[in-house]
Amino acid sequence: MPAVDDLSRSLTALNQDSTLMTVIEMSKSSWLVAGMVPGIERHPMKKLDPDPVALLNLVSRWRCEAERKQRRIDRVAVAFEAGRDGFWLARWLQERGIEAYVIHSTSVAVTREHRRAKTDRLDTAMLMRVFLGWLRGERGHCRMVAIPTFEEEDAKRPSRERESLVGERTRIINRMKGALARLGIRGFKPELRRAPKELSALLTPEGQPLPPNLLEEMRREMTRLSLIREQIMAIEQARLARLQQASPSRPNAMIALLARVIGVGIETADMLVQEVLSRNLRDRRAVARYAGLTGSPDESGSRRREKGLAKAGNARVRRGLIQLAWRFLMFQKDSGLAQWYRARTARGARKTTMIVALARKLLIALWRLVTIGEVPTGVVLRPGM
Repeated sequence: MPAVDDLSRSLTALNQDSTLMTVIEMSKSSWLVAGMVPGIERHPMKKLDPDPVALLNLVSRWRCEAERKQRRIDRVAVAFEAGRDGFWLARWLQERGIEAYVIHSTSVAVTREHRRAKTDRLDTAMLMRVFLGWLRGERGHCRMVAIPTFEEEDAKRPSRERESLVGERTRIINRMKGALARLGIRGFKPELRRAPKELSALLTPEGQPLPPNLLEEMRREMTRLSLIREQIMAIEQARLARLQQASPSRPNAMIALLARVIGVGIETADMLVQEVLSRNLRDRRAVARYAGLTGSPDESGSRRREKGLAKAGNARVRRGLIQLAWRFLMFQKDSGLAQWYRARTARGARKTTMIVALARKLLIALWRLVTIGEVPTGVVLRPGM
């Protein structure tokens, strides 16, 4: 099994006299680059256009300045916050022999002043402080984000695109139903394939046909709906073809194993594997925390209260797991997890609270299933292919 990702601190000893440290405050129009150069008391800072070659030239210039001060640079480390630019820059720098790290934005502690000053220069200085503490191996300064490969990022696109299309399909259907409800027409189902043929025959309670402008709008909406339906089907067929033809890689094997669990479909299995289960997370607590299914206690002195879910992880995984938990109760009634849920709710626990706890336990159980092959107690699997 691959080594787990422990990105809360650096595991490499830091020699500050031979390490060139650089942080980047990235925006859409410019990059503000700050460095800590051995042998130079000042901390240089330079604003650049969003150009990786210019960044590489700047780092090379700072390396030369350090060498002129009789400091040999054995290590160059660059860090920036996770954001809209994704991970391409980190991969680009790593291909050129530079250590690149992506800082988890929510892990950086900021001042709690009511009106704190915030500028790019202040943010860059803050990033340098937390990055230096992280390189020293001290916990609590910040956390790094695991940098996915180009293939890993691309593997997430079909599931995310399908989720977006399903949401758009729901919005179109709701818009059509709302427009018809304003005329008193209820019970019409735009999602049915025969709906376009039945549209012209619709009558209002007064016996009038649909107004011409609304009728044309409904036809355009149904055209969009038909296109979205075709795109969803194309994504699903392409995914099945990839799973059948692709080499037995680790993610594909995980998807095939998850899909054997009765109640878990290919779509859910693909989403869980690509988003969370294929990541080399440290333990079950890290798995639950990544999905945002851990609590957020508020304790101070004698005060003890729970503020609810942290919701700091992957919202896509969290939504899918809660939906899967309800479905799991239907298809795996004799499993240990379903019995645990029924026993808790029978004693008076709220169902909505316990379904979140069930989703957390279910995620950990599925993680153990695909990593060490431990089948959850009482869970029924489909026959292997």
